[in-house]
Amino acid sequence: MVEDRPDAENEPLPRRASIWPGYFEALGTRLIAGRDLTWADIDEARGVAMVSENLARELWGEPQAAIGERIRGSRDDPQRWHEIIGVTQDMHEELYERPPPIVYWPTPMEGSDFRGGTYVIRSERAGTENLFNEVRQAVWASHPDLVVGGERTMQDVYSDSLARTSFVLVLLAIAGAMALVLSVVGIYGVVSYIVSQRRREIGIRIALGAEPLAVKRMFMRYGFAIAVIGATVGAAAALTLSRFLGSLLFGVQPMDPPTFLAVLTFLLAAVLFATYLPARRAAGLDPAATLRAE
Repeated sequence: MVEDRPDAENEPLPRRASIWPGYFEALGTRLIAGRDLTWADIDEARGVAMVSENLARELWGEPQAAIGERIRGSRDDPQRWHEIIGVTQDMHEELYERPPPIVYWPTPMEGSDFRGGTYVIRSERAGTENLFNEVRQAVWASHPDLVVGGERTMQDVYSDSLARTSFVLVLLAIAGAMALVLSVVGIYGVVSYIVSQRRREIGIRIALGAEPLAVKRMFMRYGFAIAVIGATVGAAAALTLSRFLGSLLFGVQPMDPPTFLAVLTFLLAAVLFATYLPARRAAGLDPAATLRAE
């Protein structure tokens, strides 16, 4: 419930999360406005809270405007109002879903029905058994009866959430690589065939004084023209079909200009390489031997 907003009575309550100081720093979550939670807030039981950026924008228009506003945990909460002291970066709970609006409450040290929790630890030894053992020993030193389990690194969480998508993308990458190889081989074969069909013309050009470099450039231009036509058609098709791949992308827009530019540059370079080999062979033809053969 938001203070001075009677229209918020019937609004659904945002998700709540209880945290301790250092939580956002350990996760690498940026602070958008205000300040972070401190141990003094916990020890002195100050009525403070933090909210996610999307909730701040939804209720107050911008993150900075949320600082100093007051909220209450639920419609039936008899406790005092909590002042918003900070706004944090939005955090995803599901990779391909919008980040939920969240209110972060300080976890009280005493007087709460605490049945379990999650510790977030940032360490260069993340994922090692030694670190897990040290955490267990530290917890059991004060609470021997607590069960400590479910140790996971953020990389594990990230990899699990991307498992299905990664499999699909690997298959697409294999198919794309095969298509690229076939395209390069095909262009190489086409240009080589054209060179073989124009051997007499090439011999005459060289006999009349054409520089080998000029002959090489002639076929390189031909291969480059094929590449440009193919890249134009392919880019148009990719722009049309990329929206269907939006569900497989995270952090990248389907119409990502740097990605398109990088792929087009790579494809053009591959095609030019495939054209260069037969073009160099054409430039090295012996005009006398070519004319005699004809």
